[in-house]
Amino acid sequence: MTLDERIDGFSALKAKIEALDNDQKEDLYFKASNTNPWFTNDSIDMALEGIKVFLEKKILKNWTVNYDLPKNPSRIGIVMAGNIPLVGFHDFLCVLITGNTAVIKLSSQDSILLKTLVKMLIDINEEFQKQIEFVDTLPKVDAVIATGSDNSARYFKKYFSDKPHIIRKNRISIAILEGSETEHNLELLGKDIFSYFGLGCRNVAKILIPEGYNMQKLLDSLQGYSDIANHAKYFNNYEYNKAIYLVNQISHLDTGFALFTENNNLTSPLSVIYYEEYKNKEHLNNILDNYSEKLQCIVSNAKVDKPTVPLGQAQFPEINDYADNVDTMEFLCSLDA
Repeated sequence: MTLDERIDGFSALKAKIEALDNDQKEDLYFKASNTNPWFTNDSIDMALEGIKVFLEKKILKNWTVNYDLPKNPSRIGIVMAGNIPLVGFHDFLCVLITGNTAVIKLSSQDSILLKTLVKMLIDINEEFQKQIEFVDTLPKVDAVIATGSDNSARYFKKYFSDKPHIIRKNRISIAILEGSETEHNLELLGKDIFSYFGLGCRNVAKILIPEGYNMQKLLDSLQGYSDIANHAKYFNNYEYNKAIYLVNQISHLDTGFALFTENNNLTSPLSVIYYEEYKNKEHLNNILDNYSEKLQCIVSNAKVDKPTVPLGQAQFPEINDYADNVDTMEFLCSLDA
């Protein structure tokens, strides 16, 4: 297939996703949530909305024109995570749009959704079938893209050391507040915190606040997300962490569905959001520098010396917002050098 044919195929996939009727969605969402109870209808809807933006023909054309696509296709192994719905779709898109073959090892936690989109894509153009393989164990491949935990990343690096690779570890996102945010701004921050129950690498798990910040204003603005407590697995985490804090007499703020505690660490438990004060811009930059190796994105409406995304937009990256700041397309194109 030519690049234009691949772009046309993915653009048509967007239309097919939009054309799913209520019965088709209900069946798909039911199967996905049976595999992973964290995959609620709202979570899957959000994932599909983000993917549809990627699949606009103009966006695909403007994106791919920046790369010298390979003339000799490679077989690319993709080891996908399963923490949020369709988290591996962008890697899948990159591999196929460059003309390479995607050899996919799905996570057992997300084994339904991508296969459904692949079937749609093959229905659009059966030539895509030649570019897609699902496997239980990666066979011989030319390069690897693998996403997992810090522990699995160490294993991946050792196992795939003889092949070109992108190995991704755990990443966390943070928010920076300056104190002038409106109630609406803070409500939008709630999307960055609570979407996907906080399980994604683009979820805000820590908030940097200026000295003397009124945390009650933030907590009041987040009350619209209280329905998250209706999810049993999430609420179990909340109750467990609350009990730990009470027994150990750890100071914390409680919204009834999330816990906020002052902590200099970056990675917080599920249902817990850490916060940390900064004194001035220099202090803020020092904190960001210390966290730089673990940050996926910084969410803020403030003017800071690092790239940021606006409050409420953490879960809607642009097509060229590459995970871990590693350009996946450049990596794939370099294999043909």
